[in-house]
Amino acid sequence: MTILDTARKILNEGLICDHCLGRQFAKLSTGLSNDQRGKALKLVLAMEAGAQKDETLQEKLAKSAGKCWVCNNLFEHLDSWAQKTITALSDYEYENFLVGTKVTGLLAENEEIVWAESGTTFAEPLKTELNREVGKRVEKLTGKRANLKKPQIVALLDLENDNVGLEVNSLYIYGRYRKLVRGIPQTRWPCRECGGKGCERCGNTGKMYQESVDELIKPHLITAARCEDTAFHGAGREDIDALMLGEGRPFVVEAKKPHIRKIDLDTLESGINNKAEGKIEVLGLKFVESETVEQLKSMKANKVYRLKIEHSTTEEKLKSSLDIISGTLIKQNTPTRVLHRRANLERVRKVHSTELESFDTNTAVLVIDCEGGLYVKELVSGDNGRTVPSVAALLGCGAKVIELEVIKVG
Repeated sequence: MTILDTARKILNEGLICDHCLGRQFAKLSTGLSNDQRGKALKLVLAMEAGAQKDETLQEKLAKSAGKCWVCNNLFEHLDSWAQKTITALSDYEYENFLVGTKVTGLLAENEEIVWAESGTTFAEPLKTELNREVGKRVEKLTGKRANLKKPQIVALLDLENDNVGLEVNSLYIYGRYRKLVRGIPQTRWPCRECGGKGCERCGNTGKMYQESVDELIKPHLITAARCEDTAFHGAGREDIDALMLGEGRPFVVEAKKPHIRKIDLDTLESGINNKAEGKIEVLGLKFVESETVEQLKSMKANKVYRLKIEHSTTEEKLKSSLDIISGTLIKQNTPTRVLHRRANLERVRKVHSTELESFDTNTAVLVIDCEGGLYVKELVSGDNGRTVPSVAALLGCGAKVIELEVIKVG
């Protein structure tokens, strides 16, 4: 069957606009819009009908009034949809965008009918053309560019309800944080008793802890980006009672549905640090793409810890036990203290090096350089044999961590 034969079959179904006729052959040529294809096909068919004196076809081609049975004259309203899109986008800052369409059931059914009846294999979907044509008009009117792969904002044409909805993609900011006081978790921690609803145990706050690194950053980003909420993504986490020192721990904070994207990160950084009152400090803020979150979560960074331990041994024995542990693979079952929230698994992690920084009668300070994921508290205590080897087991006496600092990540 020739292209003209297919076009005739489509015309036999009823009045059809140039866009919808041309769209059935969208994959056959470049440099033409669908309405140009449709006009060209109708012109050739009109000339052929005149030559063959096909009055029926001539009559069908001569009809111009009425509704296109495929799109109900949707393509006569492209400028209106472009204006609706621009109005919906007007409260948001963006450099690029994408137009999408939610078609009605009727339009979807009409499109399936024309494909089935004509047998065309060269068509593109109605919504593809609508997205492109409205997008071109928005580009021209706003000076912004359409981005098919990673748009900052998606305008969704809802044909059923005659409005434009928005899907605003998040803004991502990378940095490092230093936690300078103990007793603050990395992220929001809902109360175990009430699940965040508020109860007597949590003072009706819904929180196990009233502050977190996440929450000390959150209000500043919400103000700067005018976003609905934030999400905090850290490269691992330290214990609540541990400090995070040195160059800090890498993190990405995500601003959800931001109205503003051009943020002065130096001002944001200063605002967070000044308001935190010495509890945390953020460093080196910069914009990143969403893929950085996954990279952060999957990174296998080495950690360096400073541990103050309690013991009942001699300096010589402690040094000897540290020498044994240095360079050793440590087998650890999930610590007893976190079994309520983590699976009971055996992990094998390496201790790269150890150092006895200071020694007193009942306390000592150790520096442990190890593979990420090693539970250093249990490396000292042994956790009743769940960590092997351990400092306590090698000493043959009790030993436990009483203060912990993370001094390097990565």
